[in-house]
Amino acid sequence: MTLAWLAALWTGVLGNWPLWQRMWGMPDYAGPSGKVFIVVFAGIVLMVLAAFFSLLAWRFAVKPLLTVMLLLTAPLAYFIGSYGVVIDTTMVTNALQTDVRETRDLMGWGLLAHVVVIALIPLVWIWRQRVADTRWFKRLGWNVASVALALAVGFGLAASRTADLASTLRNNKVLTKMVSPINAIWASAALVVEKQKKPKGPPEVVAADARLAPRPAGSKPPLVLLVVGETARSVNFQLNGYGRPTNPELSKRPVLSYREVASCGTSTAASLPCMFSQLGREAFVDHPGNQETLLDVLQRAGLAVLWVDNQSGCKGLCDRVPNAQAINPARPDHPIPAGLCRADGECLDEVMLHDLEARIAGLDPQRVARGVVLVLHQMGSHGPAYYLRTPEERKPFQPECRSSALQQCPLEQVRNAYDNTIAYTDHVLARAIDWLGTQARQFDPSLVYVSDHGESLGENNLFLHGMPYAIAPKEQKHVPMILWLPDATRQAQHLDGECLAQRRDTPMSHDGLYHTVLSLSGVQTSVYRKDWDWVGACRKG
Repeated sequence: MTLAWLAALWTGVLGNWPLWQRMWGMPDYAGPSGKVFIVVFAGIVLMVLAAFFSLLAWRFAVKPLLTVMLLLTAPLAYFIGSYGVVIDTTMVTNALQTDVRETRDLMGWGLLAHVVVIALIPLVWIWRQRVADTRWFKRLGWNVASVALALAVGFGLAASRTADLASTLRNNKVLTKMVSPINAIWASAALVVEKQKKPKGPPEVVAADARLAPRPAGSKPPLVLLVVGETARSVNFQLNGYGRPTNPELSKRPVLSYREVASCGTSTAASLPCMFSQLGREAFVDHPGNQETLLDVLQRAGLAVLWVDNQSGCKGLCDRVPNAQAINPARPDHPIPAGLCRADGECLDEVMLHDLEARIAGLDPQRVARGVVLVLHQMGSHGPAYYLRTPEERKPFQPECRSSALQQCPLEQVRNAYDNTIAYTDHVLARAIDWLGTQARQFDPSLVYVSDHGESLGENNLFLHGMPYAIAPKEQKHVPMILWLPDATRQAQHLDGECLAQRRDTPMSHDGLYHTVLSLSGVQTSVYRKDWDWVGACRKG
């Protein structure tokens, strides 16, 4: 029991330093009364931890379980304190879906220091202590008494500042998600419960009536290139009024950049499935899931569909359609050009454009004759190692932060590294448009680019993304969306170019992606919503 209480004290005070730092700097807790409440709140947190750790106080279990708790708390303290992330079900999902490349970017001396100080030092002492042998029923009695004592003291402290506590729980809910390791354990349990609620078996059929609209004789099939961006925020696009030349190549091409687009979520795990659902964000959040996606509907209608991934995967979206990792060449005898991939397996986004003709040639020719939808999933501006996302010869903004510990770099260098990724995305999209131009003899090509979510670059001491949507800053929810529709495609689609241009400042959201791709690819279905279609209002006839 002594080990449990001392571990709770160590975890509560040192392992939760980001929480105390956040509260100490908040205007809500300025002045003597506010500082007193911080102390009271800290006491409540310590008592909650003491009650929880008391449940672990069994002779053969206490040391291994406290080891797990401390080793969990240390990295949580580092990521919360360094990047301002909040631990909820979405963040746990992100962690579970993080691949080796992303994990490597997050490693650093700061993380090691937290593990050593918060976990290893106390664990060395804990494992050297002798635990007395106590009969199980007596041990149970002590544990119950300890939990009761901790809860009684905690309730007493809460009663002493009821109004302040109620205000905090109502207005500053994010603080409760910063209490480690309770936050991660609670979020993980909630995620398990959430997954258990999802229907088992094959996905629910959506748009069973999907079919291709009749095409006039002599017309060409559509070729829709959908580029799913990663971590790009709208405000850093030159096309949207940013003061730096981050879009030098697209600025010379006839593209339309829409400036007021909201994301489905603040992370890839949250946004990507929502983007490919017909439900829209509000309905998708409350839906149990396991429905067919946009890709299933396109394939059912008879189109050739291909997902090419340069990221950590498609989150299950592409499981039932042809898909490939960008690092795998379309033809084994046609290797990826030198310089596009590093020895550690990470590739620059240009690799997705390599051998696209061969990838299309590998699809069902009957489907290709009806039309093609290609999805390219970028690595984009994935942080924190922004400097790794761009080739050395394409870094116009210098000096750039060349570290994953963004908080240790001057903010101007962080912005330079991030803006370099936007400028590189500009180059990739320009090359994609040029490639689409070479396909105009066989297809009516079009390009849609939209990012999955935005990013914080130090504003309000926040970095990266993944904040709960309700409290996330605009930087994490305001995303770029670009359309390229050549004259021949616009005419074939009966779209008014002047109307499309006039809508550049019209508020839009990820809700429209599903319906826009349906209309550009010529798929008709009862689930299609013209009012959500980004180009639907400009279609004549």
